[in-house]
Amino acid sequence: MAEGLRERKKRQTRQRISDIATGLFLEHGFAAVTVADVADAADVSVNTVYNYFPAKEDLFLDRGVDMIDRLSRWVRGRRVGESAADAVLRELRALVEGVSPTVGLFAGYADFMRVITDSAALRSRLWAIQQESLQDLVDTLRAEAAPGAGRLPDLVAGQLSWAHATVMAWIGAEMMERRDPADVSREALVLLDELEELLSERVLNYGVREA
Repeated sequence: MAEGLRERKKRQTRQRISDIATGLFLEHGFAAVTVADVADAADVSVNTVYNYFPAKEDLFLDRGVDMIDRLSRWVRGRRVGESAADAVLRELRALVEGVSPTVGLFAGYADFMRVITDSAALRSRLWAIQQESLQDLVDTLRAEAAPGAGRLPDLVAGQLSWAHATVMAWIGAEMMERRDPADVSREALVLLDELEELLSERVLNYGVREA
């Protein structure tokens, strides 16, 4: 369905507010900038900011909602004959190999991460997003599970969430050193291979999609 004019304007306004807020946070730090400062810079009311972003932390971590169901989306979209783990590893490899900004592979990521590491509120929100992502994947795997699966969906979700978080954390640490994204990408692919070797056959073969 094509995006309507009203929806497009709302999306553009949301993105504009987020971009302005991010610029302010990068320049002054998260704690020093208020929601009122963001509203003033964006020439909107404080209520308008809160209409798009329920909490100040959401202004900076504005893609958090997309991250929450990232692993679930990958699992739900897996191909015939592909397991849940195969789908997650394939999708993650594609982002890493493509030097995608969505996994932190871009110049300036160090500045972005510095804002987070300097703010307890942002660190707490990022941790909460990670926990919500894990629970979302648990729910997805439980919904598909055969009777008698027991705790296996939860355990598989935990392993896949761990693999994803490990790669993301490693990329973040390397990019904090202001390394070249392409170099980090190549090394992250090696890390992904090593992580896959650590996953058991039971995890790797769980949830194979049938035709």
